[in-house]
Amino acid sequence: MSSITMNNWLPLNLKLQQLRAKLVNDPYYRLQSGEEIQIAAQLGMRIDANQATVDDWLRLPGLSIHQGRSLVELSRSGVKFYCIEDIAAALSMPVQRLEPLKPLITFNYYDDESIATTIQVNPNTATVESLAKIPLIDLSLAAAVVENRLKAGSYRNLVDFQQRLGLSGEAIAQLMYYLRF
Repeated sequence: MSSITMNNWLPLNLKLQQLRAKLVNDPYYRLQSGEEIQIAAQLGMRIDANQATVDDWLRLPGLSIHQGRSLVELSRSGVKFYCIEDIAAALSMPVQRLEPLKPLITFNYYDDESIATTIQVNPNTATVESLAKIPLIDLSLAAAVVENRLKAGSYRNLVDFQQRLGLSGEAIAQLMYYLRF
C-alpha cells in the first residue's frame, strides 16, 4: 500500500510524527542525531543564522550554550553570517564539524563565493609582529591586543576579544577568519 499523507502533506511515518510532536511541544528539544536533523529538515525546521536565539542554536547537536551565546552576540553586534564557513570561523572550529547541520541553517545574505583558506593566529600567544601581519591589524592595534592580554589575561573567545578591544562588528566579521582561540 502507498504511504498516506497527513494534513500538512507529510508522510505517515512513525519517527517523523514523533519528532514533529517533540519539536512542536518542546521549544527546547535538542536534536539527537543526524537522522533527526534530516527529519527536522524534512519537517521544514530552519534556523536563520543571522536571527537565531541562543535557544535556537541549542536545538542543534554538538553546540554548547557558550557557542550559542557567542553567535548571538556576534550577530547582534553587526557580524553577518553568509555561510557555514562563517559560523565555523566565529566558533574557531573545523567546518566539517558543522556540515551535518547545513540542512537546518539558512542565511539571509548567502554568498556563493567560498572563503579562501587563511593562516590563523592565536591572539593569546601571538607577538605584536605576527598580529600586525593580519590584514586590518596595524601596529597600534596589534600592540593593544598584546597589552590587553597581558593586563586582563587570555581572550576566552571572539566575543571576548571584540568586547575587550572595542572592535566593531564589521571589523570582527573580517578578522574572525584570521584568529583562532
